[in-house]
Amino acid sequence: MRIPDMRTALRGDLNLLEARHYYLRMEEDTDYGNRFSSLCYINDHVGFLGTIKSSPSDFVVIEIDEQGQLVNKTTDEHLYKINNILPEPNNFAKKTKLDLQNLSFEGGHNQELGTLSRCSNGDHNHQSTSESEATIDDGTSKCEEETADVLGSVLDKKTNELLNQFAYNIKEKWNSETELVGPSPELSLGRILDKNQRASLHSAIRQKFPYLITVGKKSEIVVKPNFEYKELCHLVSEEEAFDFFKYLDAKKENSKFTFKPDANKDHRKAVHHFVNKKFGNLVETKSFSELNYSADNPNVVITVKFREKAYKHRKRSHLECQERKVIYTAFTLRKENLEMFEAVGFLAIQLGVIPSDFSYAGLKDKKAITYQAMVVRKVTPERLKNIEKEIEKKRMNVFNIRSVDESLRLGQLKGNHFDIIIRNLKKQINDSSDLKERILEAIENVKTKGFVNYYGPQRFGKGRKVHTDQIGLALLKTEMVKAIKLFLTPEDLDDPVNRAKKHFLQTEDAKGARSLLPEFKVRERAVLGSLHRFGMTEEGCIQAWFSFPHSMRIFYVHAYSSKIWNEAVSYRLATYGSRVVEGDLVCLDGDVDDEHFPNGNVHLVTKEEESANTYAMHQVVLPILGYNIQYPKNKVGQWYQEMLSRDGLHTCRFKVPALKLNVPGCYRQILKCPHNLSYQLIEDHEIDVKTEDSCISEATLSLFISFDLDSSCYATVCLREIMKHDV
Repeated sequence: MRIPDMRTALRGDLNLLEARHYYLRMEEDTDYGNRFSSLCYINDHVGFLGTIKSSPSDFVVIEIDEQGQLVNKTTDEHLYKINNILPEPNNFAKKTKLDLQNLSFEGGHNQELGTLSRCSNGDHNHQSTSESEATIDDGTSKCEEETADVLGSVLDKKTNELLNQFAYNIKEKWNSETELVGPSPELSLGRILDKNQRASLHSAIRQKFPYLITVGKKSEIVVKPNFEYKELCHLVSEEEAFDFFKYLDAKKENSKFTFKPDANKDHRKAVHHFVNKKFGNLVETKSFSELNYSADNPNVVITVKFREKAYKHRKRSHLECQERKVIYTAFTLRKENLEMFEAVGFLAIQLGVIPSDFSYAGLKDKKAITYQAMVVRKVTPERLKNIEKEIEKKRMNVFNIRSVDESLRLGQLKGNHFDIIIRNLKKQINDSSDLKERILEAIENVKTKGFVNYYGPQRFGKGRKVHTDQIGLALLKTEMVKAIKLFLTPEDLDDPVNRAKKHFLQTEDAKGARSLLPEFKVRERAVLGSLHRFGMTEEGCIQAWFSFPHSMRIFYVHAYSSKIWNEAVSYRLATYGSRVVEGDLVCLDGDVDDEHFPNGNVHLVTKEEESANTYAMHQVVLPILGYNIQYPKNKVGQWYQEMLSRDGLHTCRFKVPALKLNVPGCYRQILKCPHNLSYQLIEDHEIDVKTEDSCISEATLSLFISFDLDSSCYATVCLREIMKHDV
């Protein structure tokens, strides 16, 4: 049953809310659940009870990218998958066997590939067509045979066919003057373990197909189109371009390459410019008049030769620099009931890379179905596709796989979309009102007035003994050994992970503890491996922290800052309520969806502005700790200083040079509103009520609620404000 929209009358101005809505318990808790229950509310409705996350499918999180698109949607227009270029392997049998000797090129030359694949041990001089054809049969056979031998011996028949078809399709695209849309297509030839075989294969492919480039990463060889080849074809003939790139790849010392005679000075200038711009660190060009130069035939030829320093210092050519260019593959990750770092660890194992090769815009819940954008370095799209079946066993899927130019950054998203089912709906204790009315009232209040923008419990870890903010505090105080011990503190559970941690703390036997850990516990295994190597000393612990990527090291420091921010908000609301008062900080840009706005956009409220009610509560911000922030000039600013003194950070500069951590700080709005909020009350039999333990309540009503939140906002915090109890 769809509930009609019902907008309830507001129950008075926020300024008149009773102080009981701003209570605060600042005592230290060992369990963050208690700490979270001490936080405030901004709305005055009664709320209701219910259960969230009865199963992962009850809590669906979908990232919203910077363009405002949900990342779970397949965006075909942005994808250029390999199978768009390459036919499926089982289709090869239906095709005529490829004859590379008869592949035609663009530009109208229609020279045979065999004609253009000749080798030369001396200068590459382009003669007239008849002279050129006369010399082909004498100089080609040996080189072609050697190339064919290499390809035939190193690559299996199927991979050879794939390579030939890939080359054919690239040339067909170029011949038809069709632009290659999307990321550069590529073909992985797989891993070639023998170094000498890899070197031979690189050379053989480039000699046979100069319009392709090969990229080597570890033991894998990837083939891509050589777009510089196509660019040169706009200036010179296909034959010249073909031979020029073979000349470059052969890198024969003291050899020269000569383009065909050219009487057009401007055209020669363009060729000079292209060669020097693209390959100037490797070769140099000069123009010479032809030997049979006459006033009637003022032709000039361009000669290319390798620079002497290219051999003395063995500098890499432009093409070889391209080999070293890092490969980035973007994809959407869907995971179910899986902790994010565990998911990344498993993907890393399957792909043969390390967890720090993955980048992402934000962390996602464990007990949920989540969709998020990710980028992995050093992995081709094809290689990622090859592990799809294996990762499905771990409740993961990858799609929207494509090549990109760079990694993702934390915060590089617009927000998240949530589809949530709240089950077992009940009234608050001693509430005699109608349950449906309570639900409608609560949702409409938060939809209109917003919620206190706390960091949610997942920011601080799920452990009961140690939370991530405690580790962050130790790092800020440069207590490296303590931070490691906190990280490896076991919970009161008897499982392999906690047994391994307990073993380490009792014995400091890092190697033994590591052997007890499951393989997917990548972070713990990395730390213990480092401790085994460097020892449980201050320096050894610093090295252990460097086994984490920078984003993970800074995560713990940010967790401490987040805890202080939560407490600061509660103190601010308990002290001043929802009035904007003198000394508050406000954001001048109005509604901000990014907490990393500059100091210049933050304004200190004056006494006159307080009296004139110049600013609204949703503009008030509080600083997140760092070295480049200003504090409120009222009791809240004093409170910050007291908390820093309490935690031993009164002299902290929020830089940890030993771990290369710099924390400039930023600002965060006190209040946030959900966007695009919709809801529906439904009978349990209308939805899938499957839970982990197959037990469901006798309650008949469930609430489906859907909304968007800005980045760094928490759905559990929004729901807490709606329901008026901890979720």
